[in-house]
Amino acid sequence: MRAAALSSMLLLTGCTSLTCERLGGTPMLEYQLFFGRSNVSDKAWAEFTAQVITPDLPAGFTEFDADGQWMNPDTRQISRERSRLVIVAAPDTPVTASAIAHIKDEYRQRLAQIVVGTVVHPVCAAF
Repeated sequence: MRAAALSSMLLLTGCTSLTCERLGGTPMLEYQLFFGRSNVSDKAWAEFTAQVITPDLPAGFTEFDADGQWMNPDTRQISRERSRLVIVAAPDTPVTASAIAHIKDEYRQRLAQIVVGTVVHPVCAAF
């Protein structure tokens, strides 16, 4: 039974890749980065975007406002805060992984943040 399930998954993965190519797309990773902004001004966010995100993701990205809730892992206190969500589809390469890590590290260091939430999905993308 496991072998049949594995075979089905491999076939579906192959079909997805073929479908992506047929649609003119390329398999990529979609990164969703969640930046808490409870104490980050609009000016500080704009400067961070211009100085860090844009140079690290020169091919482009999408960003929008969000409202978030999270629990501080140290204090276990739950907080609600305004947030900024950045989404980018990029090749699954060491260069991309390094750029994402740099963005997250710089945000935490420059703007005194504890974490940057991250979700990653394999996608088919075309631009």
